[in-house]
Amino acid sequence: MLKILAFGASNSRNSINKQLAAYAAAQVEEAAITLIDLNDFEMPIYGVDREEEEGIPSLAHDFKALIEAHDLLVISMAEHNGSYTVAFKNLLDWTSRIEQKLWAGRPIFMLSTSPGKRGGASVLETASVRAGFMGGEVVATFSLPSFRHNFSAEEGILDTELAASFQQELEKVKAHLAQ
Repeated sequence: MLKILAFGASNSRNSINKQLAAYAAAQVEEAAITLIDLNDFEMPIYGVDREEEEGIPSLAHDFKALIEAHDLLVISMAEHNGSYTVAFKNLLDWTSRIEQKLWAGRPIFMLSTSPGKRGGASVLETASVRAGFMGGEVVATFSLPSFRHNFSAEEGILDTELAASFQQELEKVKAHLAQ
């Protein structure tokens, strides 16, 4: 059975990106989904001095093991000031000290959403490019603008054009997995 690791790249307890990641992962039939919360991977802020003195935290190793145990990553990027959240960047910084290619060759469905009209498009672009340098293969991307207006937990993506665009990207993921 296909194993999917899904998460929102945010430490918000009510993360809209976690909701979008969970929704997207659930659209892949016959898959076992592991939905994680970045709050469960909170570590001290990365620094070379801290690494030399204390080593790499076990939570970074746990996160790396989760990546390696799954066949597909569904990541929805939250955007803070046009970039990664501190919580996600810190997790990347620590985990990349274990192995620079931290995504371990896994295919990634990269998403983003925000309350605003751009839907986290800036961070989605940055994260999609960076993922390749860090050993991931972004097979599809999707940005959902105005989350509260365009998404319902019960119905999914409400806007028909956005729903069609999401479906197109999801089909890319499914085609990649079928190879």
